[in-house]
Amino acid sequence: MLLGLLLAAPASAESPPDPVAAALAQAGPGTRIGLVVVDEQGHEIVAIRPDERFMPASNTKIFTTAAAFATLDMTAADGGGGAEVRLEGRDVVLVGHGDARLSSAPDCRVDCLAALADAVAARTHVVHDVIGDDSAFPDERWPQGMSWNNQAGRYGTAVSALTIDDNVAELAVTSGAIGTPPGIGSDGYYRIENRAITVPGARSSLEVTRLPGSDILQITGSLGSSATPRPLFVGIDDPAHRAAWRLIRLLRADGVRVTGTVTVRHRPLSPSDDPAQRSGAPAPRPPAPPAALARLAPPPLAEDARLTNKVSQNLHAELFLRRVAAATGSGSVADGRAVVSHMLGDIGIARWQYDFADGSGMSSYNRVTPRATVALLRWITAQPWGAAWRTTLPVGGVDGTLAARFHGTPLDGRLFAKTGSLNATSAVSGYLTGASGHVLTFAAFANDVPGDASAIGAIDQALLAVAASH
Repeated sequence: MLLGLLLAAPASAESPPDPVAAALAQAGPGTRIGLVVVDEQGHEIVAIRPDERFMPASNTKIFTTAAAFATLDMTAADGGGGAEVRLEGRDVVLVGHGDARLSSAPDCRVDCLAALADAVAARTHVVHDVIGDDSAFPDERWPQGMSWNNQAGRYGTAVSALTIDDNVAELAVTSGAIGTPPGIGSDGYYRIENRAITVPGARSSLEVTRLPGSDILQITGSLGSSATPRPLFVGIDDPAHRAAWRLIRLLRADGVRVTGTVTVRHRPLSPSDDPAQRSGAPAPRPPAPPAALARLAPPPLAEDARLTNKVSQNLHAELFLRRVAAATGSGSVADGRAVVSHMLGDIGIARWQYDFADGSGMSSYNRVTPRATVALLRWITAQPWGAAWRTTLPVGGVDGTLAARFHGTPLDGRLFAKTGSLNATSAVSGYLTGASGHVLTFAAFANDVPGDASAIGAIDQALLAVAASH
């Protein structure tokens, strides 16, 4: 068993280095790595910094989606989360309940905003305001500890009970004549300052920046005149406003005249949204609304969990945390963390072994030990839903965020794990089948990775070494 810290001293010819240690030594200088691997009986094969706390990045989603499987009905149609529309006088109210998949795409077939627009059009041909209501959850749009510069992009878009099109706006980009700005097409939600330029060649280095709260997108950089057109995706600050804005467009397409404007209803976060502050008092919830004119029933949540873990979808993970929170609490992040903490306590994982500020891993405040992660993974396999949860993980060399890793190696198609990547951080935790045919459970974290280096190759080689010898 490999225990303790890795030694940097060179190995002598008489004492060849342990292959796992040798692999991890290839990580950049200063990198701190934790790795725990256990066999089917729970015996530790490798334990390197097993109880040190690491930033897990998107390995946080392991904890969030496990709590969802343990708490929610993941197999039935998600009627409890579906968006609804109702009429209040002459106003249309679009209400979200945490559905991550509501779509306004022209080719939408399931969970479509257009179906709600059709329901309104069947009842009336004139409405006043269109109101986006996301008060099912407290207004907590971004995780504590997330870098502000991530807000402009799709990976850091705002979280809301009323979500539409993954809370991103898409920009169509086309090259122009050399020396002129490229074409930037949008649906008009944002104002655009196009400062980019078309250059010879096929390279693209376009950047989109937006100050928090601003509706102005600044497009800078260059686009090659022969570059393949690629869309740009921009995060949304107020998803409830965006959803109501999209609904107005669909209503007008249905022949409904809208005489008012877009407004929103948010529920401010309060101290009573924290279970530690409530001291056993009931969680605050919005008042029961009037009857809905129409409500959607999205596909089962298990399908969304598969998407969330396979491609590491941050917004969907955050909504899972809030859905878990709403099952017994107010839908707040604090209530979601309490559910995760209760689950881990039942497993026997000590409180000092983890801290979570969000459900996706975008927060730099998150910490967890490799040993705690392995304990959770082993507990998951013993649950009635464990096999279903495992199918949500990327497969080495096959799909998701592991499609380009382990391909052509002995772990091709034999490693199922959640990846994680954040500033100076890489993580991968899950299950692998060793050369013996036995399944091993592992958690690997690399923190403090130098900016000009990567620890991914080192970790992958270490896991291949473990698999080869077990």
